[in-house]
Amino acid sequence: MQLCWAHLKRALQGILDHPQSLEAKRFARDALAQYARLFRLWWKFRAGLIDRQQLIARSKRIKSKFRSLAVAYWDSCDREVANLANALGEHFERLFTFLEEPGVEPTNNSVERALRTAVQWRKISFGNRSRQGEIAVGRLLTVVQTCRMQQRHVLGYLTSAVACHRRRTSAPDLLSPSSTP
Repeated sequence: MQLCWAHLKRALQGILDHPQSLEAKRFARDALAQYARLFRLWWKFRAGLIDRQQLIARSKRIKSKFRSLAVAYWDSCDREVANLANALGEHFERLFTFLEEPGVEPTNNSVERALRTAVQWRKISFGNRSRQGEIAVGRLLTVVQTCRMQQRHVLGYLTSAVACHRRRTSAPDLLSPSSTP
């Protein structure tokens, strides 16, 4: 599982734009500097200027600096900084999945763009009138978009999922395109 670097950048930029302390400003500035170094490497990799092994090797120091930043600010007096530093430490490996796993992107921007129309529809139509209905609509819209991205038949997947539910067996895998029609 890859955590989204765009969301992390947004959180760090928010701290930097409105720091509550000098410590907060330093943490956000240092983390954003490492973010910029990491993404310069990523764009070199995407452009074919370095291969995956070079990407991994060159990112080791950056990963180490991120870990050091997290550890250094775990006990920060600034609650927002401490929370983000603890989250970095706790989910550290999930931030760097994209380095070693082919096909994994460092952000979820493409997924968010794919779901944007569905989310807008849900918001303007109120989607439903209950929390359970909201969850159901969100899940169905996610299934529809995922099937479309994988060029799978949506109704075929949903039919298989309902049949599995009735048999009390596991639903077909949505992440593996070859598991259902």
